[in-house]
Amino acid sequence: MQTQQLVLKTATDAAPKLATLAALQPGLVLVFGAPNFFTDDAFIGLLATTFPEAIRIGCSTAGEITARGVGENTCVVTAVRFDHATTLRAASTTLADMADSRGAGERLAAHFLTKQATENQATGNLAPPMIDVQAVMVFGQGLNINGSALIDGMSAVLGDSVTITGGLAGDNGAFARTWVLGQEGASDRAIVAVALAGERLSLAHGSFGGWEPFGPARKVTRCAGNVLFELDGEPALAVYKHYLGSYAKDLPASGLLFPFAMLGEDRNAIGLIRTILGINEADGSLVLAGEIQADGYLKLMHASTDKLVDGAEAAAKAAIAMQRAPGGLAVLVSCVGRKLVMGDRIDDEIEAVGSVLGANTVLTGFYSYGEISPFAPGVACKLHNQTMTITCIGEK
Repeated sequence: MQTQQLVLKTATDAAPKLATLAALQPGLVLVFGAPNFFTDDAFIGLLATTFPEAIRIGCSTAGEITARGVGENTCVVTAVRFDHATTLRAASTTLADMADSRGAGERLAAHFLTKQATENQATGNLAPPMIDVQAVMVFGQGLNINGSALIDGMSAVLGDSVTITGGLAGDNGAFARTWVLGQEGASDRAIVAVALAGERLSLAHGSFGGWEPFGPARKVTRCAGNVLFELDGEPALAVYKHYLGSYAKDLPASGLLFPFAMLGEDRNAIGLIRTILGINEADGSLVLAGEIQADGYLKLMHASTDKLVDGAEAAAKAAIAMQRAPGGLAVLVSCVGRKLVMGDRIDDEIEAVGSVLGANTVLTGFYSYGEISPFAPGVACKLHNQTMTITCIGEK
């Protein structure tokens, strides 16, 4: 497997730089950048004409990741050429609204198990069913979406044996409009994915947080999907504002600093964290990035920089433990909440990951509004918040 990468500061001089990547003749091109790159029709068109045979996939971010650290208002383009018989298949679907999240996941996954060749639509050629899917990398818009339902829909079609990783797009913490990139171009409503399969393909993943709970556990007394209406019989927004104090005036952005730990009915942690995506002053509800367990409990969390860096290192060690081919590519998806907590020390978590994976591993990725990964090998994929998730791709 061969990998080349460049970082664009603007789209105006992108053509000659992208041409250097095109010489690799990549099969996969990953694009993670600031929102303005995805609203530039000329740039999106340039990607299509420069890499006409490649699967082009990515999203807007709240920060771009390379081995050099975290960038802002840049665009990281990573070209990957597989040396062996690795099969790739692209798919996309339009998300009608939040309630369509599970259905969108089902539609997206169905592309990989049927004779729909999204990459060959222009020629009318049909590709065979991709019956040996090993992994799917998915990127969705980051706002009006229920990430948990999306994953449930994909898993219902693909089965739990297929590894699903990826993340939800960001927009520099503005929570206004996010974008994804697929074969059809850039969209603020689409969900895009690429499936991978091959005998020589090596896939590994890791996910870890580093946040600590505080305060009492509050019982979920009314919720619907990923909308939390009541805690202990009181409006959830009022309870949340009480704990945030002076931070409440900056909601929903300040909610990234104080996520919820999900607890079961026995008040024991189940290993999932939920971030606030939005608030509704009219009905006193909180919109979370993923579904909440009805009749469970929630507990507020906070973190220190050192704990988060330790968590990123733990995620990298988990990926290394699975890895069968050293080097290759690592796609890092970390939560924008971690970026806010760490501030000027944000590069520390990228450095920690890089030191574990080694200098021969190319790093790419982004800061997100939701991370997608299994907890551990053999465990079903989940939507995470406030974690560092790592997907390592290589060839044996």
